[in-house]
Amino acid sequence: MTRGPTLPAHRLPHLPTPLDAFNAAPDDEAGALLLHCLHSRRWSHRLTAHRPYPDLDSLLAAADEATYDLSPGDLAEALAGESLPDLPHDTYSAAATALTAAHAAYEAKFGHVFVIYLGDTPPEERLDRVLEGIYSRSTTDPEDERVMCVEQLRRLARARLDTYLRGAGNCATSHPQPAPGA
Repeated sequence: MTRGPTLPAHRLPHLPTPLDAFNAAPDDEAGALLLHCLHSRRWSHRLTAHRPYPDLDSLLAAADEATYDLSPGDLAEALAGESLPDLPHDTYSAAATALTAAHAAYEAKFGHVFVIYLGDTPPEERLDRVLEGIYSRSTTDPEDERVMCVEQLRRLARARLDTYLRGAGNCATSHPQPAPGA
């Protein structure tokens, strides 16, 4: 039995995604979003200049590579834009005092804020993780700590980008909210 002609496939209209908005945004808007992810102008310019990205994984891979390529000056700029992670409001004062003292010693040794990715850490464990991290990393060699900082910044930037570009709305023009581990 012969069938008649089939109907053409129904195509849904393409709805813009946050990545589409990022790719189409003016350079200054895309750059501003990227600076919320990692506070390095060179990193931001590099990622902005290589748009459009075909998918989020491509952007995240480019962000990783650009983070690993940070010069010492770029790393200093990125670290200057970071702050200690937020801890629960009910953190007891002795722990806050211990963290303040540990951070002061860390900053005196390395000359920058302590950075750590906490995105996969339950909130009730964040204080312990930060204290353990700052104490253990305070004993490292400055070059080893530089490598660790780059890795922590990479993880922070990746999580922030992922949060902004998987979120709803036009992320290229909306005001970013703090990302996990920030």
